[in-house]
Amino acid sequence: EVQLVESGGGSVQAGGSLRLSCAGSGFIFDDTIMGWYRQVEGNECELVSWVKPDRNTYYEDSVKGRFAISRDSAKSMVHLQMNSLKPEDTGVYYCAAPSFWPRRLRCRGPGNWGQGTQVTVSS
Repeated sequence: EVQLVESGGGSVQAGGSLRLSCAGSGFIFDDTIMGWYRQVEGNECELVSWVKPDRNTYYEDSVKGRFAISRDSAKSMVHLQMNSLKPEDTGVYYCAAPSFWPRRLRCRGPGNWGQGTQVTVSS
């Protein structure tokens, strides 16, 4: 059974930092693009970042220079370091390995998703 388990969410003031982690199991981690989506409105999610097995990365424009994604093959984990957080970064963040990687899609849609972790940034 595929499982993605997130940790590390919480509340922080604007300008602060949080580090999200996701532990994967039940699939070949080294063959899988891993990433993060966040809920933006209703049940719609916005792509934040992904990292390929070869360490190539993608970042949504609003997080470039502030967020950093990394993966640890030995532990089958992916991390999202979030710095200089802004109130608009608030939302539920999902660790994901979806079937495809559109900039927007239904949260917990096709593919594998975690349960989500809440990030709240206050001004």
